[in-house]
Amino acid sequence: MSEFDYLVVGAGLFGAAFAYQAADKGKKVLVIDRRPHIAGNAYTETIEGISVHRYGAHIFHTSNEEVWSFVNRFASFNGFINSPLANYRGEIYHLPFNMNTFREMWGVTDADEAKAIIESQREGAPENPTNLEEQAIRLVGRDVYEKLVKGYTEKQWGRECRALPPSIITRLPLRFTFDNNYFNDRYQGVPIGGYTRMVEKMLAGVPVKLGVDYFDFIKQNPNIAKKTLYTGAIDEFFSFCFGHLSYRSLTFETEVLDQKEFQPVAVVNYTAAEVPYTRVIEHKHFEFGKQEKTVISREYPSEWSAGKEPYYPINDEKNQALYRKYLEKAAEFPSVLFGGRLAEYKYYDMDDVIASALRLSEREFN
Repeated sequence: MSEFDYLVVGAGLFGAAFAYQAADKGKKVLVIDRRPHIAGNAYTETIEGISVHRYGAHIFHTSNEEVWSFVNRFASFNGFINSPLANYRGEIYHLPFNMNTFREMWGVTDADEAKAIIESQREGAPENPTNLEEQAIRLVGRDVYEKLVKGYTEKQWGRECRALPPSIITRLPLRFTFDNNYFNDRYQGVPIGGYTRMVEKMLAGVPVKLGVDYFDFIKQNPNIAKKTLYTGAIDEFFSFCFGHLSYRSLTFETEVLDQKEFQPVAVVNYTAAEVPYTRVIEHKHFEFGKQEKTVISREYPSEWSAGKEPYYPINDEKNQALYRKYLEKAAEFPSVLFGGRLAEYKYYDMDDVIASALRLSEREFN
């Protein structure tokens, strides 16, 4: 006899949203996570009175009414608008690419002038690009590519742009207005008090065990639940029987500074190749903080290896073929549900994670 209806493996956004829906339907749920905290990569901790995003900047944005309604059950959002800057060897540019960017780069203020310059710089880029460099030049022209795309992208992926597939950037947004809002979504913001508090409310009343490895736990408790939702890496679930899926990883260097402000915005991208980090995050700006001190994090991309946190799936043909093998094997386990960025080997924005969890919940409980 199983003690629980569902064992949820992972206390991130996917697991928490599913656990909430299951408990709301009267199901008995147990959540476990190998980390010592809930909220997954959205985890925030308080340092010097500032909500610090431990695993990088997380700005919630969505146009999905259902998702927005769902998250607002657990948090009030502050309306933060992401308007990052790019630093290229001391030159400062607004992002996303818009008329402010083009004014800073070429001194133009007329949209037709900017379009003409970009069009002139597309010459030589083939109509059917075979790599990321050709794709980027075709989309945004050579100047924007050289200063704001090339170095950043090569640091992010650890490969030359000419060696990366064009599919990585199917489009680069070009906005011929003076609008610095990075996202186009209707709803945007950061939960007041941080994401950890939001996820705590999702999991209220649901038993949670932290610092628990699923594979050790299930050996000792093989019949703990009728069904399992697994949000970890799908290749690890199957003991890497077909091989390892590939990822890029990140490391963060966080420090407290005895000053009110380090930079004028929450996120500054460093696009020159010689700067080892890709961006600097100043956390207090996410909640319009006025603290006497500030906390910044430098973000360093790296190759993934065992023991590192997998962040970005490398969705090339080889890895997609490997993932399909694991997906076929997963179909042999009807009592195990697979969901989330690692189980689905997919880069998800936060709203997409929650939308996917809600869809799974609807299929499961209806």
